[in-house]
Amino acid sequence: MKEIDCFGLSCPIPVVNTKKALKDNPKELAVLVDNVAAKENVSRFGKAMGYNVEVLEIDGGWKIQLKK
Repeated sequence: MKEIDCFGLSCPIPVVNTKKALKDNPKELAVLVDNVAAKENVSRFGKAMGYNVEVLEIDGGWKIQLKK
């Protein structure tokens, strides 16, 4: 599973980075975020792109798992 680290980045950068990572249409992608706005926006974007979204609480933030 590919993983991108968006800790310390404010929106819209986590969504932009997620969009870039999804260009190759991977089966799975994990996005690490550390603020609520990024968590909500990346989750919403993943669902809009047709991915199943699972949000896990991790140390200092969240891991958003996008799976097809």
